[in-house]
Amino acid sequence: MDDITLPKAVENFIAATNAHDANALAAVFGDGATVRDDGTTYAGEAEIREWVQGHLINPKIVITPTSFAGDRLVASGDGEFPGGPLSFAFVFGIKDDQVTDLAIDPV
Repeated sequence: MDDITLPKAVENFIAATNAHDANALAAVFGDGATVRDDGTTYAGEAEIREWVQGHLINPKIVITPTSFAGDRLVASGDGEFPGGPLSFAFVFGIKDDQVTDLAIDPV
């Protein structure tokens, strides 16, 4: 990750995910944020906190960035789930160093 320049919000997302810190991860998202993952949209703080816990914290996900261009991070995700590590594309909407929108798809 040292040779990939990332926006502060993306750095914070990765750091909080890799530290398995649910509160820090939830704090990365701004008011009214949405997350689209696994065919479901999570909107607002309560739903995003539920997504954070179930999709990132409980399976102990570790994200290793491979590239970043525009608003799209491609990264390897590993953790306690079958078939890992897997590559994912994270497309971020960012405002004022907070994530306003995040879409995650397998690569």
